[in-house]
Parts: sequence; structure tokens; C-alpha cells
Amino acid sequence: MPKSKFAKESLTINTEHVLPNDTNHIGNLFGGRLLQWMDITGAISAQRHCRRVCVTATVNNVSFKYPIKNNSIVTLEAKVSRAFNTSMEVFIDVFVEDQVTGVRTKCNEAIYTFVAIDQNGSPLPVPELVPETEEEQKRYDGALRRKQLALILAGRMKPDEAVELKSLFVHE
Repeated sequence: MPKSKFAKESLTINTEHVLPNDTNHIGNLFGGRLLQWMDITGAISAQRHCRRVCVTATVNNVSFKYPIKNNSIVTLEAKVSRAFNTSMEVFIDVFVEDQVTGVRTKCNEAIYTFVAIDQNGSPLPVPELVPETEEEQKRYDGALRRKQLALILAGRMKPDEAVELKSLFVHE
């Protein structure tokens, strides 16, 4: 099994300039274009964690909090939030920068899952992730609950087996 790594080792930062061809008819960034940028940034983060080719397994959550206007400077920051056997959950935070003051405002976030694969497309083991900061610990803890919920919804886990998720609702 590969040795463990810290989330900061997977940090990937991507900055984009929103151009007219990136926007819809009302001058806002296409959601699909942002999803593309998040997918690329998240995949690089996952690859940095495991040093293997990674493919997108799921887009678990995307929150479009504020529209992003034409001519905006957008920064995406991705870090692995938890590693499982062959998969990694990656959190992607999206910021818009005020071009005059430089102040960044968080406008979107997403959670993707990537799987490390070999040259034949078979899953490979990935290093464990060790959270260091309070935010990393919170995201790390939440990742197991999110995974258990996804497995239940997919019919691959019985609700009674989801111990971590169940602990939120049942206190014994």
C-alpha cells in the first residue's frame, strides 16, 4: 500500500479569464464550462495525490452560489479531501477576483470523485490521506458519510451498514 500523504500535497490552483465565448446569452459563465474547469483541476489534484492517471468517477455535488460574469478572473483550488481504496474525493473551491481590489469571493464549490487506473483501465490502490487543518478534517470526516449515502442510493450498501452516516441520526 502506498504511504500516506497530506492534502496540501495535492493542492492544484487554476486561474481562468472568462471570455465572451465562455458565456451564455445573459453574459454569465456557462455552467458546463465551469464544470470542465473543475474536472480538469480536480483530476490534476487527484493525480498529484497518487501519481497515477485518474479518471472522473462521479460529480457528487456542485453548488452554483453566484453567477460569474464575462471578463471575470476565476480561480479554482482543488485538494483531495479523502482517499479510499482506489478512489479519491476532491473538493474544488471556486473564487472570483475583484480586478481592482484583488479581493476574492467564493462563488462556487464542487465535490468530485476520481479513481486511479493502470494502463489497462483497472483501478489501483491510492495513498491514505492525513488531514492537518480543521477544514481538512471536516471535509475528511464528511467524505465517508457522503460515500456511504452514495452507496445506499446506488443499492450497493444497506442503510444499517452505513455506520458513520447512521451515527448522525441514531444515538445509542
